[in-house]
Amino acid sequence: QVQLVESGGGLVQAGGSLRVSCAASGRTFSAYAMGWFRQAPGKEREFVAAINWSGTSTFYADSVKGRFTISRDNAKNTVYLQMNGLKPEDTAVYYCAATRSSLASAIIRGQNDYWGQGTQVTVSS
Repeated sequence: QVQLVESGGGLVQAGGSLRVSCAASGRTFSAYAMGWFRQAPGKEREFVAAINWSGTSTFYADSVKGRFTISRDNAKNTVYLQMNGLKPEDTAVYYCAATRSSLASAIIRGQNDYWGQGTQVTVSS
């Protein structure tokens, strides 16, 4: 069983930066691909970014490509999402997800086995 706890959300002005973190419990964290999703009010949850087990392969939604960076530290059982150039449309609850697959593509396909509780990111204009 893996438990995921997000942190680092908050309020930031447009153009600013924020880093959200996801701390995972469990000895098998380093074997799992991880990802970030977000859900804005009245919208469906959408994929943001994914990273494979070793951190050597990453994928991003077109809407965040070039602005967001996903990374992981397996020694700390933590995955990060660095968000730069934030826009008001990035406002959402950000969720961390994990899959028992080592491949980031599994995250994109929605094969997520574990979810965090979410952290609110609000970007003011």
